[in-house]
Amino acid sequence: MTKTTLFAALGTVTLSLAACDSPGIAFGDANSIVAAMSPDLWETVSDDVFTALEPTIRTVRDEKTFTVTFQDPEGEYWSELRRFRQILLVGTETELRVVEALEKASDPINGPGIYQIKNVWSIGQTVTLVLLAPGAGAEGLMSHLPAINELLDGQYRKFVINRMYIPGGGVDSALADTLYTEAGFQLLLPKVYDWEHHDSVYIFRNDNPDPSELIRQIAVTWKTPIPADMQPAGILAWRDSLAAANYSEPQVTVTENSNAHPFDFRGWFAYEIQAEWKNPPDRGWPAGGPLIARAIVCENQNRMYLLDSWLYAPGKEKYEYMIQLETILNSFKCGSA
Repeated sequence: MTKTTLFAALGTVTLSLAACDSPGIAFGDANSIVAAMSPDLWETVSDDVFTALEPTIRTVRDEKTFTVTFQDPEGEYWSELRRFRQILLVGTETELRVVEALEKASDPINGPGIYQIKNVWSIGQTVTLVLLAPGAGAEGLMSHLPAINELLDGQYRKFVINRMYIPGGGVDSALADTLYTEAGFQLLLPKVYDWEHHDSVYIFRNDNPDPSELIRQIAVTWKTPIPADMQPAGILAWRDSLAAANYSEPQVTVTENSNAHPFDFRGWFAYEIQAEWKNPPDRGWPAGGPLIARAIVCENQNRMYLLDSWLYAPGKEKYEYMIQLETILNSFKCGSA
């Protein structure tokens, strides 16, 4: 949610709601943070807060993982913005808004530090409180910023994973068992994914609610015996041939902003490439998105697997969907020999 969208959202909160005592339901995106602290403190720490809490990832552009908007907790918009889902509240135990938050704490608050308190000003809200010692100032907040980012990002990832699996009925365990028995590998996919296979190519796709708006797709295939060398160029050539033979629309891999690295995956040697795909220039409309391709060596099966995942989400923030694809890829397991 951008800052413009955030303030536009205030129009959905009526004056009567703001004036009443009922807490109401929290609003705002899970990755949109209202930072509430004194204006003097914000002037000192704002650049550090933006750097720590708005890191970027590369999708088809540099995209913020969170959006932070400052609000003076004594300002005119506080009665509305205090109802946001995610609030970062910074202050000493004598400041009015901190006192209000502490009154709602269910667990003991023992001195300065980072605490989280639920449902302070609205239902479904999380207030991340940085309780400062008297006179601590900017240093008291900045030392906590890396931990705050780690905490909020971890919680956001759990939120995304729950939202991916739970509404569609959870993990498709029957499919996971079928894949392990018949194909020799395992993936834990939400039940909302459709799937098909042709020989040693398995394709899993979720294009709900509309493929013109959102597509998440993962393909799995393998080579036997294990190739003697595994380099990015060879992996991408394999990926391109997979797409050309099996995808409903042709794709061209774009490597200008790619990131490639080997890594250990469950004790197996693996290589990951994050890049972009686009449809060819001769298609009727421009389309593209991010991709994650992984080559994983399963020596006990004498196989090298290719896992190719890609996203089509025009006009949407993509961090949530990249977490979903990454989670599915991380669920991969080799079968037995």
